[in-house]
Amino acid sequence: MTSWRPTLRRSVRLLRDFRYEQPDPDRFYGALAADSAAQLAHFVDLDGRLMLDVGGGPGYFRAAFEARGASYLALDADAGELAGLGEIARGTVVGSGMELPFRDDAVDVCYSSNVLEHVPDPWRMAEEMVRVTRPGGTVFLSWTVWYGPWGGHETAPWHYLGGLRARRRYRRRHGREPKNRYGESLFAVTVGEGLRWARAQQQADVVALLPRYNPRWTWWLLRVPLLREVVTWNLVIVLRKR
Repeated sequence: MTSWRPTLRRSVRLLRDFRYEQPDPDRFYGALAADSAAQLAHFVDLDGRLMLDVGGGPGYFRAAFEARGASYLALDADAGELAGLGEIARGTVVGSGMELPFRDDAVDVCYSSNVLEHVPDPWRMAEEMVRVTRPGGTVFLSWTVWYGPWGGHETAPWHYLGGLRARRRYRRRHGREPKNRYGESLFAVTVGEGLRWARAQQQADVVALLPRYNPRWTWWLLRVPLLREVVTWNLVIVLRKR
């Protein structure tokens, strides 16, 4: 397995693949899953670890994480998403990220990619992820930030004029609602909110706060208010539970 390296070449490759999220989801999610497994493995050895993927979806991530030795569990609120590649795979649970149906200290790694912006109470979900992780375990949480270029998802860049306005424009233009409906299944979650939550919570040590897709030489921008909201695209919080 190759190691994870946050280079400019990696960023360009990912952004190129991201254009295919809707026309070719296999390409998009396959590229994202491979990069995500490598990135997580940079912070924790996955071999033999029991891992919960909150919002795991149809299974693109399962193969990437299991290839690194993880025992993989997936949770999603939408049974249709879980069955997106066919039958619902083993080790899957239908439930809410804001009320995880697991006991305290249940898993070694609790992971979530691009889900936080889709729940109405994101920091409740973050707290739940910490709760179900055992002491010494790793929490990896990332999401698409609202003021980034893709914050409005398929309604971008019109979300800069307001989420509801962008949603109405999409409906007029396409004759249907967007998949990610602002105020129902898409919410504004910012970089600043994430940094404040990570530093204020008392259950885990902060291992890393970083812009997920950016090359390393741009990470310093995370220290610049306002600018960081636009250039971060996706924020990662990595915690180690006490």
